[in-house]
Amino acid sequence: MITVKMPEIYVEGLDELVKIGRYSSRSEVIRVAIRDLLKKELWISEGEFS
Repeated sequence: MITVKMPEIYVEGLDELVKIGRYSSRSEVIRVAIRDLLKKELWISEGEFS
């Protein structure tokens, strides 16, 4: 587990995504966002997910 500090507006956005049912929790939103960032910025450029 890690602790992350972020602007309140980001937290509100996470909560809205959970509220509308797009994700089941803040943790899920963050996991998906990190996965997508890594795929875009790191893994695809190295050919791991092409």
